[in-house]
Amino acid sequence: MRIVIAGGHGQIALRLERLLAARGDEVAGIVRKAEQADDLRAAGAEPVVLDLESASVEEVAERLRGADAAVFAAGAGPGSGVARKDTVDKAAAVLFADAAVRAGVRRFLVVSSMGADPRHQGDEIFDVYLRAKGEADAYVSSLDALDWTILRPGALTDDAGTGLVRLEAHTGRGPVPRDDVAAVLAELVDTPATNGLTLELISGSAPVSVAVKSVAGN
Repeated sequence: MRIVIAGGHGQIALRLERLLAARGDEVAGIVRKAEQADDLRAAGAEPVVLDLESASVEEVAERLRGADAAVFAAGAGPGSGVARKDTVDKAAAVLFADAAVRAGVRRFLVVSSMGADPRHQGDEIFDVYLRAKGEADAYVSSLDALDWTILRPGALTDDAGTGLVRLEAHTGRGPVPRDDVAAVLAELVDTPATNGLTLELISGSAPVSVAVKSVAGN
C-alpha cells in the first residue's frame, strides 16, 4: 500500500511510519519544515514538505493522488495557542479530508482525542482543542466519499508499548503508550471493515490485532 500521513513528524506519525515501512508499505509524510525531512527518511518514509495551514486543496490532493490510504496525524501541539487549534486541529483536518476526496483516496484515518466534541464547552486552550477536534471529526464523518475511521486515544505516554489495548466505542479514560497507538493505526489502515467507526483507545488486555478484528466484527 501507499499511505500518506499528515503531520509526518509527529511522535505518533514517526512511529507509524517505521511500522508501515518495516512491513513493506510505501509511506510519505507531510511536514511543514524541510529540516524535518531526515527524521522521516530515517523512519523509512518519503518526506513531503507542505504547510497545511497555507496549502490549497488541489496542492494537497496532488500529494495524495495514487495513495491507498491517508492518515491525519497532525496537531498544533501542546505549546500552541487558541488560533492554531482552529487552523491545524480543525482546518487542516478538513483540508486533508477534502483533498483525499478530490484525489480519490477512500481509506481515511484520523488521530483524534478522547473527549473531542464539537459541543464541548469552555474557553481554556484544552477546551478549544477538544472542540476543534470534535468539529474536524464531525466534518470527516459527514463525507460519504471517505471510508473513515476516527481513533481517539486516551492520555498519551512515552512508555514502551505493550501491544495490549482496549479498543471500543467507549472505553472510559486511561493512558496509552504512543507505541501502541501507532500499532493500532497500522492495523486499522489494513482493516476497511472499521469504516464508519469512532473508537476510543487505552491500554488493556487484548493484543492489538485481536482488538482491531473484534471492532471490525470478525
